[in-house]
Amino acid sequence: MFICPRIEIDINKVKHNTKVLVDLCKKHHIDIAGVTKVFCAIPKVANTMVEGGVKYLADSRIENLVKLAELNIPKLLLRLPMISQVHEVVKYADISLNSELSTIEELSKEAIKLNKVHEIILMVDLGDLREGVWVDDVNSIVKEILKLKGIKLKGIGTNLTCYGGVLPNKENLGQLAGIADEIKNEFNIELDIISGGNSSSLYIIEKNEIPDKINNLRLGESIVLGRETAYGNSIENTYQDAFKLAAEIIELKVKPSIPIGEIGMDAFGNKPTFEDKGNRKRAILAVGRQDVNPDNLIPINEKIEIIGASSDHLIIDVTDSEKEYKVGDEIKFNLEYGALLQLTTSEYIHKQIINSN
Repeated sequence: MFICPRIEIDINKVKHNTKVLVDLCKKHHIDIAGVTKVFCAIPKVANTMVEGGVKYLADSRIENLVKLAELNIPKLLLRLPMISQVHEVVKYADISLNSELSTIEELSKEAIKLNKVHEIILMVDLGDLREGVWVDDVNSIVKEILKLKGIKLKGIGTNLTCYGGVLPNKENLGQLAGIADEIKNEFNIELDIISGGNSSSLYIIEKNEIPDKINNLRLGESIVLGRETAYGNSIENTYQDAFKLAAEIIELKVKPSIPIGEIGMDAFGNKPTFEDKGNRKRAILAVGRQDVNPDNLIPINEKIEIIGASSDHLIIDVTDSEKEYKVGDEIKFNLEYGALLQLTTSEYIHKQIINSN
């Protein structure tokens, strides 16, 4: 009997999605850094990405890169390093994204201590207003970076969509490519990586509008959920259900659709509202808001409606379902990105690797 609640991870589907995206990007001479953060860098899943052809593994948390230490592939730290973690960054990450000269200086000192060369990608803010130096400051910072021992300027990159929602396009990514040319001309160096963002950049690949000099993308959601993140569209010939949640029914009863009594605040400080649908057949599942936001769950049985959730209970309406459920049965859900991130982070959710045919 399988343990519930659990995330089912179909590694064959993950590998298929990875290969599809690797092949798509290869046509444009673009390498992929497979992002492992959304599944907390489970080594077997990360290795599946490697088998699918990614050139790097990337994660925002150094703790996750530690899990991947045994995999023989370059590791990239996505979140800007904390000075308090420079030892771990140099030890476990081959490359890191950076925007602060003071942090790069500390990485240099640590790299010298460890007799290593730590590679960095200088992040440039092209308008999304998350991490990155301003365009006008790039050359002055590059000049200082090139003076440091133990540090190699591997490339430049940008992040778009994640905070400000700014879409990548041929203009802003063209600007990034132009900055790479300026660095080459000013300092007589060739950058290995020009990283044009994340899964939101895939749509301009499909439109054949990505600038030629962009040679790296950092892909997570597109691999694990088969979806580009500029418009949320499914990617052709990929799976959207490589990760599923299974939760067990712990109560199944017919109850009114409106609570009886004066309505106050729920467990999260909100005053809920309800629609009167009469008596409905309701199931309670053993998973709750401590594990996942129910708004990011998609019942595979389309006749099921999610009603709400408390910390440890998910309440669903199964009245219209053609399948007759009983206590102890499992209900399965497809997942939005946020749900997958929360569920894999929760220690209360079992992670099960499966192999589809």
